[in-house]
Amino acid sequence: AMSKSAVKISSDLLSNPLCEQEPSFLEMVTAFDTAMKRMDSFNQEKVSVGHARGFSSVFPSLNMAVKRREQTLQDYKRLQSKVEKYEEKERTGPVLAKLHQ
Repeated sequence: AMSKSAVKISSDLLSNPLCEQEPSFLEMVTAFDTAMKRMDSFNQEKVSVGHARGFSSVFPSLNMAVKRREQTLQDYKRLQSKVEKYEEKERTGPVLAKLHQ
């Protein structure tokens, strides 16, 4: 999105009337526009390659972190359902002890 915005800005600058009046400004803006379009093209290529190969091959620790997070989330949901079950029961000594645990 950032490179798309930069391309839009450079295109807007090219349509500025000052470009018609100042050849040096036109030259700078044209160079800027070319650079922004090349950057956008490069970024789009990298994003499509990243999605094609998957980020796990590029960032293996990311894949591990996602797996750990999913496991922790499942554990949390399991324990949360236990807590809700004990909260619904009558508040006796053993139930309070398990709820505290």
